[in-house]
Amino acid sequence: MIISKIKGACKQLIGIDDPPFLIALSFGIGVFFGFSPLYGIHTVLGLMAAWAFKLNKASVITGVYLSNPLTVIPIYTFGTWVGIKITGSTASLSDFNLKGLTLSNIEDTLESLLWPFMIGNTVLSVIAGFISFAILFYILKLRSKYRPVEANLLPDDKQ
Repeated sequence: MIISKIKGACKQLIGIDDPPFLIALSFGIGVFFGFSPLYGIHTVLGLMAAWAFKLNKASVITGVYLSNPLTVIPIYTFGTWVGIKITGSTASLSDFNLKGLTLSNIEDTLESLLWPFMIGNTVLSVIAGFISFAILFYILKLRSKYRPVEANLLPDDKQ
């Protein structure tokens, strides 16, 4: 079921009749917001960017929704790991133990991972946005290269 929804979204994305650069840029910006550490306001941020910069809303939302309840844990875990490596933090992902998490120790547990989470997922969102833009732009350029040329439907001036 999920695979068929992903295939359908990809077919719709490739079938949009806007310039390839605009579609790919819109998708890349959507992926940027989808991977950003600002979970919960991804859709709002994506729609605001689409409106402000006159982007393709369907492409932006498709990119934003790459981060969903099924993918958010792996994305944020990897982003936090990247943040730990970038910041040189002594924190470890194994420090985050849900079983031992209580109201009294939640601040200490989350505080050590906050900056690695924010920095790592911001870096990951920029990289993912650029990569998704490049891949989709390449695919759309190939599609336009091999798409049959439509006949001119306007009547000839010479009759």
